[in-house]
Amino acid sequence: MAVQGPFKVAFGDVFPYGAYIKGGVEPVRDFDRSTRENFVQARDKDTGELVWAVEVLDADAESKGTFKVKLMAPVQPIMPEAPAGFPFVPVEFDGLCVTPYVNSGTGRLAYSLKAAAVRPANSRGGSSRTSGKDGAAAKDAA
Repeated sequence: MAVQGPFKVAFGDVFPYGAYIKGGVEPVRDFDRSTRENFVQARDKDTGELVWAVEVLDADAESKGTFKVKLMAPVQPIMPEAPAGFPFVPVEFDGLCVTPYVNSGTGRLAYSLKAAAVRPANSRGGSSRTSGKDGAAAKDAA
């Protein structure tokens, strides 16, 4: 098979309407090495970097609930600030990768997302978002 492991995707293909962080950054638990008394933070198996997670809202009206995006970094990433009077932070993810898997509880195809970095939305000038219809089709395929 040509595709093995995570594969890179463009931010605008996964989040054609944008993404918002809800809450802060949390360390991800290494369930194999941690005990009840001793928390051990997970490390990315490819880079060896610590793994952090942020809760994300997808701005697509058809999206259901929130989900986590994992970030790899040697220290806790600092999130951009929310616009004045707004509870969520509009962001974009760089180096976004998708890992498909079968959810053992439901037997359905699911996917996890990890990113190399997070930044304020549109901080590079211009928009990385695609048009709604084309972007939604790309998200369904991902």
